[in-house]
Amino acid sequence: MNRRTALGTGAAALGGAALGAGLTAAAACAETTPNALPSASEIDANLNKSPHLFHLTAADPDRYDGGTLQGAHEQNFPVLAGQNGAAYFVRLEPGGVREPHWHPTAWELNYHISGTAKWTLLGTHPDGSYHTDVFEAHAGDLVFAPQGFFHYFENARTDAPLELLIVFNTSAPETSDDIGLLAALNAIPREVTATGLGVPVSALASIPTEIKPIVITTSRH
Repeated sequence: MNRRTALGTGAAALGGAALGAGLTAAAACAETTPNALPSASEIDANLNKSPHLFHLTAADPDRYDGGTLQGAHEQNFPVLAGQNGAAYFVRLEPGGVREPHWHPTAWELNYHISGTAKWTLLGTHPDGSYHTDVFEAHAGDLVFAPQGFFHYFENARTDAPLELLIVFNTSAPETSDDIGLLAALNAIPREVTATGLGVPVSALASIPTEIKPIVITTSRH
């Protein structure tokens, strides 16, 4: 046998041995590898265990006359603690109104998912005067309410709900950084309010005296 034949025979033997070893390893790997991908329920169960995941629209909603509010904040989504962030999914039914209010320590970004909203914002400006900004926002629009600005929005449609995603730069629940119109009126003696408005005290008699977070009400009352 010449050298070339001997080398060829040896290379073939080595190649066969390597191939055999590779097939054996593949077979062993196949025995320990799952034959099917995880089911949808298994994936969902795994995701639910993540401290960084929150099913916002599946959260228990706060229900009001004019709609619902579902929030993720430091009390129900602990990963937000100390992060200065919270998010809310808001749904206003036809006639629904977000009570006029302001946030003393937070601004908010409002992304409009569906429907049409009528907005009003009131705040001070560099020229020292008050300016009221009134406008409509539609699906895909983003509205910014600066910290401390008095504002509200309402569902401008009578045939469809209004849905928004609101993001705050605070981790606290919204009601912990919310001063509503009713609470503000009840914090002032009726005589003082009447003097400021230039009306008799009797004109304020129908203002409710129970102070509670209204958040969402309806204009159909």
